[in-house]
Amino acid sequence: MARKVVSRRDLRAEAEAAEKLEAAEGGKKKVAKKKAAKRKSRAKAAAEVRLKAFWGVFNQSLKRVALYDYSQRKEALKKAEELTAKGKSPHFVQPVKEIIDEA
Repeated sequence: MARKVVSRRDLRAEAEAAEKLEAAEGGKKKVAKKKAAKRKSRAKAAAEVRLKAFWGVFNQSLKRVALYDYSQRKEALKKAEELTAKGKSPHFVQPVKEIIDEA
C-alpha cells in the first residue's frame, strides 16, 4: 500500500480550520496546566570535618618522615636539619592538616 504524503502546510491548514471552527462554536475550553511537582533535594548535608594542624618533616620524595604538634616547630626544624646532615637528600618542614576523629 502506498502511504499518503502530507505536507506541513496541509497539516497547518487543518489545525487553523479546527481552531476557527472551535472559536465559531464559542467553545472556549481552557486546559488547566498542572504545576510541576517540586523535587526533593537528594544531596546529603555535608558533615562537619574538623582539622588539626601539625608540622611534618618530609624528604625529597615527599614522604613524611616525622610529625610534630603545631607548637613544636623548633623540634621539627631540628629533626629536618639532623636528617639532612646525616643523609644524602635534603629534608624540609611543612604544615600538615589532618582530620580529627570525634568518637
